[in-house]
Amino acid sequence: MDVRSSTWLLTGGAGYIGSHVLRALRAAGHDAVVLDDLSTGLRERLPDDVELLHHDLLDPGLGTVLADLTRRRDVAGVVHLAAKKSVPESVAAPLTYYEHNVGGTVAMLRAATAAGIGRFLYSSSAAVYGETSAEPVTEDHPTLPTSPYGETKLAGEWAVRRHAEAEGLGWTALRYFNVAGTASAALADRGATNLLPLVERAARTGEPVKVFGDDWPTPDGTCLRDYVHVEDLAEAHVAAAAALLGGRSPGALNVGRNAGTSVLEVIAAVSAARGQQVPYEVVGRRPGDPARVVADASRIAEVLGWRAERDIDAMCAPRP
Repeated sequence: MDVRSSTWLLTGGAGYIGSHVLRALRAAGHDAVVLDDLSTGLRERLPDDVELLHHDLLDPGLGTVLADLTRRRDVAGVVHLAAKKSVPESVAAPLTYYEHNVGGTVAMLRAATAAGIGRFLYSSSAAVYGETSAEPVTEDHPTLPTSPYGETKLAGEWAVRRHAEAEGLGWTALRYFNVAGTASAALADRGATNLLPLVERAARTGEPVKVFGDDWPTPDGTCLRDYVHVEDLAEAHVAAAAALLGGRSPGALNVGRNAGTSVLEVIAAVSAARGQQVPYEVVGRRPGDPARVVADASRIAEVLGWRAERDIDAMCAPRP
């Protein structure tokens, strides 16, 4: 296997993060096939020459789809990003999250292994840590998620790790902290739950963005998060893929900037980038939210040689 050039199966590759990972893999000389049910992903995010398998992970025919793919293409591994990811939605519909996030991961592991694909790069989340007073948070910190979303991402990690041990697969899990920014307007996050697009929408419409509590134990009373640019995150995937191709299994790694930014600081950064004050209103706390989560990203720097290069102002800058 050539570690410089390979083909990866990218689940959720038409999504916000997936389309950036696809772009970064191709820029590094790799190829990719995208598997996406397009429930939230967009076909227009994909270059015309990228093969799209329009398929649901929970469809019983998934194994046949992957078997057919591996007969046609030499697939080095899976980058598994497809998942539901709203904390409030997971609180309201926990079984849906367990079905899609855990069930979908198990289905992909089974199908990929049966098709002879020997590497698995799993999209995890800082939500696995839950509420914590530690700052920064290392990978060795207890994993005590406070939402069904976080629970499903942790359960997915467990499934990947145990299955990899049993089957001799190469694996890693990237625990994303809060992802923001975009490489271009066409690839921007259009979701209704992430903070930055909500703040940008408030800037466009004049409708105040909701700030869920200003009485948290943080310097300005609003929740503190470690924001990482989506292009930096995509490059972390390229580094992880290279490690897997080189025969290493790095395990679970944080992907963040080692820096906390509050909700009000994000609003201020967008206001500065747009040259206008973004309106906001403070409402009650949101169930399942921890007060502060900031990464210790030293392990990924040591293991993969990856470090975030873009700051919060780059994340908030408008893109053509």
